[in-house]
Amino acid sequence: MIRQLIRFFSPAPAQSGLKEDKKHLKRLQWSFFLSATLGYGLFYVCRLSINVVKKPLVDGNILTENELGIIGSALFFSYAVGKFVNGFLADRVNIRHFMAIGLIISSIVNIVLGFSHTFWVFVVLWGINGWVQSLGSPCCVVGLSRWFTDKDRGSYYGFWSASHNIGEALTFIAIAFVVSIAGWRWGFEAAGIAGLIGVTIIILFLHDSPTSKGLSPVMPTKELDKSVGKTQLEVLKNPFIWILAISSACMYISRYAVNSWGIFFLENEKAYTSVEASSIIAASSVCGIIGTVLSGFLSDKLFKGSRNVPALIFGICNTIAITLFVFIPKGYFAIDIFSMILFGLSIGALICYLGGMMAVDIAPRRASGAALGVVGIASYIGAGIQDILSGRFIGNSKTVVDGITVYDFSSIRYLWIGAAALSFLLCASLWNVNNKK
Repeated sequence: MIRQLIRFFSPAPAQSGLKEDKKHLKRLQWSFFLSATLGYGLFYVCRLSINVVKKPLVDGNILTENELGIIGSALFFSYAVGKFVNGFLADRVNIRHFMAIGLIISSIVNIVLGFSHTFWVFVVLWGINGWVQSLGSPCCVVGLSRWFTDKDRGSYYGFWSASHNIGEALTFIAIAFVVSIAGWRWGFEAAGIAGLIGVTIIILFLHDSPTSKGLSPVMPTKELDKSVGKTQLEVLKNPFIWILAISSACMYISRYAVNSWGIFFLENEKAYTSVEASSIIAASSVCGIIGTVLSGFLSDKLFKGSRNVPALIFGICNTIAITLFVFIPKGYFAIDIFSMILFGLSIGALICYLGGMMAVDIAPRRASGAALGVVGIASYIGAGIQDILSGRFIGNSKTVVDGITVYDFSSIRYLWIGAAALSFLLCASLWNVNNKK
């Protein structure tokens, strides 16, 4: 049994008689790129489904705000550790099999939660979901290093990063629409079905490496000759990657403050309906696609491969966007939309830069997964701490006036804004860091 598992997850063996066939390589590169983008986008649907159903769960007395914060943190903390461990494993496995198994389990978790009312069932299953979710991103990033050259990887990485926003948009529009018609249970069920569609895409179109398809490797020979273990150790010893990881952690606090609690905030602070609030947050996801797509192109073409300058610019924009979002009072729909457009553009780019691309640039190519793992564990520890603190502050600030529940969001605003500001300040400290290939 164990041998069969090891064989199943081992990298696909190279075919004999490797050849250079640019036309066939280009076709398989597009197959990998599109399946990775769509597949990982559907990972996100299975991860964000709970954010659409928070108000129905609270209004139905199924879960409290504090409990939702704990449930959310269970995913983030297990995802953080999982991304670190699975990032290191992704450098050594068959990424097609690894990624598909993760999404299958995540889909099943969502389908099962559609039938649950129990807090601890939610905590355990959502924690499991966090672990298997952590298989997705490392597989995609390792695949990008295997399939694309240094010259093209930044642009393709930027386009692939749009998968985050595709998943968010599908969740905040399609899943929210399903919930408004059929109730919170179907929010989980629909997410699970979407995930199974993603599994099919991955199995059919995402291939492990060029050599497994009979093509010459894209990765330079000097990289292939390096020991994976030694290159991964280089990553752990690199202080710049750890500073980048903390910067990303602060950015993720601000990112998931909006993703996890933005709908809830708009419904209770600014009196939007569930569909209206979801639509406003969805604007950030749609614009995030533009931000991620442009990020790689801008840094590769406009800034000649430098990520530092655009990362700092977008970090400042992110801080401005969150400040507008939380301080502008209700009744200013246009400003709320503008803040989410600016937030989406900036977070979309920052996920690309701080959340992976800058670390991959600094690290050796054979340790791309390890670099992503270091950044990932820090990022999602930050996201998990955010969810616990946000849930606790929001829950403790709740009062009931004439039978109407009122929330005081004043204390939590400063955590969200402060994290965004600290992120770009840490990023600025990496101004003169060069790629260390």
